[in-house]
Amino acid sequence: MAWLAYVVASLFVLLGGACVAALVIQLPGTWVLLGLALLIEWADALYLPEGARQTFGWWTLGGALGLAILGELLEFLAGVLGTKRGGGSNRGLWGALIGGIAGAFVFTPLFFFAPLFGTLLGSLLGTVVGAIAGELYDQRQRGQGLSLGSTLRPAAWATLGRLLGTSGKLLLGLLLWLILSIDAFV
Repeated sequence: MAWLAYVVASLFVLLGGACVAALVIQLPGTWVLLGLALLIEWADALYLPEGARQTFGWWTLGGALGLAILGELLEFLAGVLGTKRGGGSNRGLWGALIGGIAGAFVFTPLFFFAPLFGTLLGSLLGTVVGAIAGELYDQRQRGQGLSLGSTLRPAAWATLGRLLGTSGKLLLGLLLWLILSIDAFV
């Protein structure tokens, strides 16, 4: 039955790689990867010989959960810090956040020529549009004249923050996949 453990580990490595690739197109690949690892851990008793160690172990899975949470926080905080660094308002910050999420759905068809990166590009465009809309709304609420030029700096920084946060989340997802993949074979 030891051969079955290697088959399961090999399938995990392949599916886990697809989960990491899913992060590029703004899908929750880290969480799917962690779910796969939990499913394998739960099913260990079905295919591992009596007395054999677990595939991952609960300490490894706990650390994996920590990395997944860290990736989400990094992605969120990088966008927030980018907006603030660019001098954006709270409304600009919320506009960038909501715009980034909505842009992944609304603007993705505009980037049909980039099938895998279209969602990321749509999300970045949504971040720009959302930040600009939030800043314009903030100017209007404060009774200022509307100035598109003053919204560009916060929008650019929000987009840079989003891009850096997504890149950091991707690196953490890759690290998570490597750790779990190695542990699956050890």
